[in-house]
Amino acid sequence: MLLPKRTKWRKTMKGRVADKTYRGAEIAFGTFALKAMESGRISNKQIEAARVAFTRFMKREGKVWIRIFPDKPITRKPLEVRMGKGKGNPEGWEAMVEAGRILFEVDGVSREVAMEAMMLAAHKMSVKTKFITRRDAVGA
Repeated sequence: MLLPKRTKWRKTMKGRVADKTYRGAEIAFGTFALKAMESGRISNKQIEAARVAFTRFMKREGKVWIRIFPDKPITRKPLEVRMGKGKGNPEGWEAMVEAGRILFEVDGVSREVAMEAMMLAAHKMSVKTKFITRRDAVGA
């Protein structure tokens, strides 16, 4: 599972997710990609579930790039605890994803295999996504 080796602060504020991204919106490494169409938060468990789903479908062929990283700690209070008394303990990690951000990239497989694999990954995501192809891809 993805998580930072160390952080400067143990707990952070929740914050807001920007409307659209200006960084990470273009395919940089692969030929096919999964792009977020809305802003939101994606947990490290969702990223791992998506990675397992499409690497299994592709039978570990091709190359996969994960373009997001869960670096924001998410805290939770225990069940049946009264209001107040401070912030809860860190329970997991999330990636803040803006609309237009590339989530995953794939190369070395056919368009049909890549599309089906990315659709399996898209079902694990908590944001709407779209399958896209690099413009200069030959035979895609």
